[in-house]
Amino acid sequence: MPTRRQFLRNSAWLAGGLLLTPEALMANDKTSSLMILHTNDFHSRLDPFPDNHPKYPGQGGIAKLKTLMDEVRSQNDYCLLLDSGDVFQGTPYFNRFGGVPEFTWMNMAGYEASTLGNHDFDMGMEHLAALIQNHAKFPFLNCNYNVEATPLKDLIKKRLVVRKGKLKIGITGVGVNPEGLIPQHLCKGLLYQDPVAKVQEQADILRKREGCDVVIVLSHLGHEYPSNQISDVKLAAATHGINVILGAHTHTFLEAPLGLTNKMGETVLVNQAGWAGLRLGRIQLDFK
Repeated sequence: MPTRRQFLRNSAWLAGGLLLTPEALMANDKTSSLMILHTNDFHSRLDPFPDNHPKYPGQGGIAKLKTLMDEVRSQNDYCLLLDSGDVFQGTPYFNRFGGVPEFTWMNMAGYEASTLGNHDFDMGMEHLAALIQNHAKFPFLNCNYNVEATPLKDLIKKRLVVRKGKLKIGITGVGVNPEGLIPQHLCKGLLYQDPVAKVQEQADILRKREGCDVVIVLSHLGHEYPSNQISDVKLAAATHGINVILGAHTHTFLEAPLGLTNKMGETVLVNQAGWAGLRLGRIQLDFK
Protein backbone atom coordinates (compact mmCIF):
# COMPACT_ATOMS: atom_id res chain seq x y z
CA MET A 1 0.00 0.00 0.00
CA PRO A 2 1.52 3.39 -0.98
CA THR A 3 2.06 5.96 1.73
CA ARG A 4 0.12 9.21 1.70
CA ARG A 5 3.31 11.11 0.69
CA GLN A 6 3.96 8.73 -2.21
CA PHE A 7 0.38 8.97 -3.36
CA LEU A 8 0.36 12.77 -3.48
CA ARG A 9 3.66 12.80 -5.36
CA ASN A 10 2.54 10.25 -7.95
CA SER A 11 -1.05 11.43 -8.42
CA ALA A 12 -0.96 15.19 -8.29
CA TRP A 13 -4.19 15.50 -10.28
CA LEU A 14 -6.17 14.18 -7.32
CA ALA A 15 -6.09 15.63 -3.84
CA GLY A 16 -8.43 15.42 -0.90
CA GLY A 17 -9.17 15.71 2.74
CA LEU A 18 -11.88 16.29 5.31
CA LEU A 19 -13.46 19.67 5.84
CA LEU A 20 -13.58 20.41 9.53
CA THR A 21 -14.33 24.13 9.86
CA PRO A 22 -15.47 26.96 7.57
CA GLU A 23 -12.22 28.79 8.35
CA ALA A 24 -10.20 25.95 6.83
CA LEU A 25 -11.93 26.56 3.51
CA MET A 26 -11.25 30.26 3.26
CA ALA A 27 -7.62 29.75 2.21
CA ASN A 28 -8.54 27.79 -0.93
CA ASP A 29 -8.29 29.72 -4.18
CA LYS A 30 -10.97 29.15 -6.78
CA THR A 31 -9.64 26.85 -9.50
CA SER A 32 -10.91 24.95 -12.53
CA SER A 33 -11.66 21.77 -10.66
CA LEU A 34 -14.32 19.32 -9.59
CA MET A 35 -14.91 19.27 -5.86
CA ILE A 36 -16.57 16.06 -4.68
CA LEU A 37 -18.35 16.51 -1.36
CA HIS A 38 -19.75 13.46 0.36
CA THR A 39 -21.46 12.21 3.50
CA ASN A 40 -22.34 8.79 4.86
CA ASP A 41 -24.30 7.21 7.71
CA PHE A 42 -26.24 10.40 8.42
CA HIS A 43 -28.64 8.44 10.66
CA SER A 44 -31.29 11.18 10.87
CA ARG A 45 -28.95 13.58 12.73
CA LEU A 46 -30.62 16.82 11.69
CA ASP A 47 -29.70 18.53 14.97
CA PRO A 48 -26.26 18.77 16.60
CA PHE A 49 -25.40 16.38 19.38
CA PRO A 50 -26.34 17.76 22.82
CA ASP A 51 -23.83 20.02 24.54
CA ASN A 52 -23.40 17.41 27.28
CA HIS A 53 -22.72 14.54 24.87
CA PRO A 54 -19.63 12.66 26.17
CA LYS A 55 -18.00 12.27 22.75
CA TYR A 56 -19.41 14.88 20.33
CA PRO A 57 -20.69 17.80 22.46
CA GLY A 58 -22.49 20.34 20.29
CA GLN A 59 -21.06 18.86 17.10
CA GLY A 60 -22.83 18.01 13.85
CA GLY A 61 -26.18 19.20 12.57
CA ILE A 62 -27.38 20.26 9.14
CA ALA A 63 -26.83 23.99 9.79
CA LYS A 64 -23.06 23.46 10.09
CA LEU A 65 -23.03 21.05 7.16
CA LYS A 66 -24.84 23.55 4.93
CA THR A 67 -22.39 26.29 5.94
CA LEU A 68 -19.48 24.11 4.87
CA MET A 69 -21.16 23.14 1.61
CA ASP A 70 -21.90 26.76 0.73
CA GLU A 71 -18.32 27.79 1.49
CA VAL A 72 -16.91 25.09 -0.78
CA ARG A 73 -19.33 25.86 -3.60
CA SER A 74 -18.43 29.55 -3.49
CA GLN A 75 -14.75 28.70 -4.04
CA ASN A 76 -14.96 26.06 -6.78
CA ASP A 77 -16.17 26.03 -10.36
CA TYR A 78 -17.92 22.68 -10.11
CA CYS A 79 -19.15 20.71 -7.08
CA LEU A 80 -20.73 17.29 -6.80
CA LEU A 81 -22.53 16.33 -3.57
CA LEU A 82 -23.02 12.61 -2.92
CA ASP A 83 -24.10 10.27 -0.11
CA SER A 84 -23.22 6.64 0.62
CA GLY A 85 -26.30 5.43 2.50
CA ASP A 86 -27.85 4.93 5.93
CA VAL A 87 -29.62 8.25 5.73
CA PHE A 88 -32.17 7.01 8.27
CA GLN A 89 -32.51 5.62 11.80
CA GLY A 90 -30.93 7.10 14.90
CA THR A 91 -33.10 9.97 16.16
CA PRO A 92 -36.83 10.52 16.86
CA TYR A 93 -37.12 12.42 13.56
CA PHE A 94 -37.13 9.11 11.70
CA ASN A 95 -39.43 7.36 14.18
CA ARG A 96 -41.96 10.20 14.05
CA PHE A 97 -41.79 11.41 10.44
CA GLY A 98 -40.55 8.30 8.61
CA GLY A 99 -37.69 9.85 6.65
CA VAL A 100 -39.41 12.86 5.08
CA PRO A 101 -37.32 15.51 6.92
CA GLU A 102 -34.10 13.74 5.93
CA PHE A 103 -35.00 13.77 2.23
CA THR A 104 -36.24 17.35 2.49
CA TRP A 105 -32.83 18.33 3.86
CA MET A 106 -30.97 16.44 1.14
CA ASN A 107 -33.07 18.08 -1.57
CA MET A 108 -32.38 21.50 -0.09
CA ALA A 109 -28.64 20.78 0.18
CA GLY A 110 -28.47 19.73 -3.47
CA TYR A 111 -27.44 16.09 -3.25
CA GLU A 112 -27.05 14.60 -6.73
CA ALA A 113 -27.08 10.88 -5.83
CA SER A 114 -27.12 8.42 -2.93
CA THR A 115 -26.93 4.67 -2.47
CA LEU A 116 -28.82 2.25 -0.22
CA GLY A 117 -27.62 1.50 3.31
CA ASN A 118 -28.98 -1.36 5.40
CA HIS A 119 -30.82 1.01 7.78
CA ASP A 120 -32.62 2.65 4.89
CA PHE A 121 -34.81 -0.48 4.87
CA ASP A 122 -35.83 -0.14 8.53
CA MET A 123 -39.46 0.70 7.71
CA GLY A 124 -39.68 -1.80 4.86
CA MET A 125 -39.33 -1.58 1.10
CA GLU A 126 -42.84 -0.29 0.43
CA HIS A 127 -42.20 2.63 2.76
CA LEU A 128 -38.75 3.25 1.24
CA ALA A 129 -40.16 3.10 -2.28
CA ALA A 130 -42.85 5.64 -1.43
CA LEU A 131 -40.26 7.93 0.15
CA ILE A 132 -37.99 7.81 -2.88
CA GLN A 133 -40.83 8.29 -5.34
CA ASN A 134 -42.56 11.14 -3.50
CA HIS A 135 -39.80 12.97 -1.63
CA ALA A 136 -36.34 12.37 -3.12
CA LYS A 137 -35.28 14.74 -5.90
CA PHE A 138 -32.08 12.80 -6.50
CA PRO A 139 -31.50 9.22 -7.75
CA PHE A 140 -30.57 6.17 -5.69
CA LEU A 141 -27.86 4.00 -7.22
CA ASN A 142 -27.09 0.33 -6.62
CA CYS A 143 -25.71 -2.31 -8.98
CA ASN A 144 -25.57 -5.44 -6.81
CA TYR A 145 -29.11 -5.55 -5.40
CA ASN A 146 -31.58 -7.14 -7.80
CA VAL A 147 -34.85 -5.41 -6.89
CA GLU A 148 -36.97 -6.54 -9.86
CA ALA A 149 -39.33 -8.48 -7.57
CA THR A 150 -39.69 -5.67 -5.02
CA PRO A 151 -41.47 -2.30 -4.70
CA LEU A 152 -38.12 -0.65 -5.48
CA LYS A 153 -38.29 -1.82 -9.10
CA ASP A 154 -37.79 1.14 -11.47
CA LEU A 155 -36.69 3.36 -8.54
CA ILE A 156 -33.08 2.18 -8.18
CA LYS A 157 -30.62 2.94 -10.99
CA LYS A 158 -27.46 0.96 -11.66
CA ARG A 159 -25.51 4.00 -12.79
CA LEU A 160 -25.67 7.71 -13.41
CA VAL A 161 -23.74 10.02 -15.74
CA VAL A 162 -23.27 13.65 -14.69
CA ARG A 163 -21.59 16.47 -16.59
CA LYS A 164 -19.64 19.20 -14.82
CA GLY A 165 -18.17 21.55 -17.39
CA LYS A 166 -16.23 19.39 -19.85
CA LEU A 167 -15.89 16.55 -17.36
CA LYS A 168 -18.10 13.48 -17.78
CA ILE A 169 -18.56 11.67 -14.47
CA GLY A 170 -19.94 8.16 -14.06
CA ILE A 171 -21.36 7.04 -10.71
CA THR A 172 -22.59 3.67 -9.46
CA GLY A 173 -23.52 2.29 -6.04
CA VAL A 174 -22.98 -0.96 -4.16
CA GLY A 175 -24.53 -2.39 -0.98
CA VAL A 176 -23.59 -4.65 1.89
CA ASN A 177 -24.86 -8.22 2.18
CA PRO A 178 -28.27 -7.84 3.87
CA GLU A 179 -28.06 -11.25 5.58
CA GLY A 180 -27.98 -10.70 9.32
CA LEU A 181 -28.35 -6.93 8.91
CA ILE A 182 -31.79 -6.47 7.36
CA PRO A 183 -34.65 -8.65 8.63
CA GLN A 184 -35.98 -10.76 5.77
CA HIS A 185 -39.51 -9.39 6.00
CA LEU A 186 -38.12 -5.88 5.38
CA CYS A 187 -36.24 -6.83 2.19
CA LYS A 188 -38.37 -9.66 0.78
CA GLY A 189 -37.52 -10.35 -2.86
CA LEU A 190 -34.20 -8.50 -2.81
CA LEU A 191 -31.39 -10.58 -4.30
CA TYR A 192 -27.82 -9.82 -3.22
CA GLN A 193 -25.21 -10.24 -5.96
CA ASP A 194 -21.40 -10.29 -5.96
CA PRO A 195 -20.25 -6.68 -5.37
CA VAL A 196 -16.92 -7.02 -7.20
CA ALA A 197 -18.41 -8.48 -10.39
CA LYS A 198 -21.31 -6.04 -10.49
CA VAL A 199 -19.20 -2.96 -9.76
CA GLN A 200 -16.69 -3.97 -12.43
CA GLU A 201 -19.52 -4.45 -14.90
CA GLN A 202 -20.76 -0.91 -14.30
CA ALA A 203 -17.26 0.58 -14.33
CA ASP A 204 -16.68 -1.00 -17.75
CA ILE A 205 -19.96 0.40 -19.07
CA LEU A 206 -19.23 3.86 -17.73
CA ARG A 207 -15.72 3.86 -19.18
CA LYS A 208 -16.24 2.15 -22.54
CA ARG A 209 -19.87 2.75 -23.49
CA GLU A 210 -20.53 6.08 -21.78
CA GLY A 211 -17.01 7.47 -22.26
CA CYS A 212 -16.71 8.83 -18.71
CA ASP A 213 -13.56 10.65 -17.64
CA VAL A 214 -14.05 9.79 -13.96
CA VAL A 215 -15.81 6.84 -12.28
CA ILE A 216 -17.07 7.06 -8.69
CA VAL A 217 -18.51 4.26 -6.54
CA LEU A 218 -20.89 5.03 -3.68
CA SER A 219 -20.23 2.10 -1.38
CA HIS A 220 -22.07 0.82 1.67
CA LEU A 221 -19.79 -2.20 2.08
CA GLY A 222 -17.67 -0.90 4.97
CA HIS A 223 -14.10 0.37 4.96
CA GLU A 224 -12.13 -2.70 6.09
CA TYR A 225 -12.59 -5.85 8.19
CA PRO A 226 -10.21 -8.31 9.91
CA SER A 227 -12.09 -11.12 8.11
CA ASN A 228 -12.40 -11.82 4.39
CA GLN A 229 -15.63 -9.83 4.17
CA ILE A 230 -15.75 -7.62 1.10
CA SER A 231 -14.90 -4.02 1.92
CA ASP A 232 -13.93 -0.80 0.17
CA VAL A 233 -10.25 -1.71 0.51
CA LYS A 234 -10.82 -5.14 -1.07
CA LEU A 235 -13.09 -3.68 -3.75
CA ALA A 236 -10.40 -1.19 -4.75
CA ALA A 237 -7.79 -3.96 -5.08
CA ALA A 238 -10.07 -6.30 -7.06
CA THR A 239 -11.35 -3.88 -9.72
CA HIS A 240 -10.07 -1.41 -12.30
CA GLY A 241 -11.31 1.71 -14.05
CA ILE A 242 -12.52 3.30 -10.80
CA ASN A 243 -11.08 6.60 -9.56
CA VAL A 244 -12.93 7.13 -6.28
CA ILE A 245 -14.74 4.93 -3.75
CA LEU A 246 -16.83 6.85 -1.22
CA GLY A 247 -17.53 4.55 1.71
CA ALA A 248 -19.97 4.05 4.57
CA HIS A 249 -21.33 1.48 7.05
CA THR A 250 -18.32 1.21 9.39
CA HIS A 251 -18.50 4.87 10.53
CA THR A 252 -14.80 5.27 9.75
CA PHE A 253 -13.17 8.68 10.25
CA LEU A 254 -10.30 9.07 7.78
CA GLU A 255 -7.98 12.04 8.13
CA ALA A 256 -7.52 12.06 4.35
CA PRO A 257 -8.49 9.82 1.43
CA LEU A 258 -6.37 6.70 1.05
CA GLY A 259 -4.50 6.15 -2.19
CA LEU A 260 -4.79 2.41 -2.86
CA THR A 261 -3.68 0.31 -5.84
CA ASN A 262 -6.16 -1.48 -8.10
CA LYS A 263 -5.61 -4.73 -10.00
CA MET A 264 -4.02 -2.81 -12.90
CA GLY A 265 -1.57 -0.97 -10.66
CA GLU A 266 -3.49 2.31 -10.83
CA THR A 267 -4.38 4.55 -7.91
CA VAL A 268 -7.88 4.53 -6.40
CA LEU A 269 -8.94 7.08 -3.79
CA VAL A 270 -10.96 5.60 -0.91
CA ASN A 271 -12.60 7.88 1.63
CA GLN A 272 -15.19 7.79 4.41
CA ALA A 273 -16.44 10.69 6.52
CA GLY A 274 -17.34 9.13 9.87
CA TRP A 275 -21.06 9.36 10.54
CA ALA A 276 -23.95 11.57 11.75
CA GLY A 277 -22.90 14.56 9.67
CA LEU A 278 -19.90 15.16 11.94
CA ARG A 279 -17.61 15.52 8.92
CA LEU A 280 -18.03 16.56 5.32
CA GLY A 281 -15.78 14.52 3.03
CA ARG A 282 -13.89 16.29 0.26
CA ILE A 283 -11.96 15.10 -2.76
CA GLN A 284 -10.77 17.64 -5.31
CA LEU A 285 -10.05 16.70 -8.93
CA ASP A 286 -8.05 19.36 -10.76
CA PHE A 287 -8.26 19.28 -14.53
CA LYS A 288 -7.10 21.30 -17.52
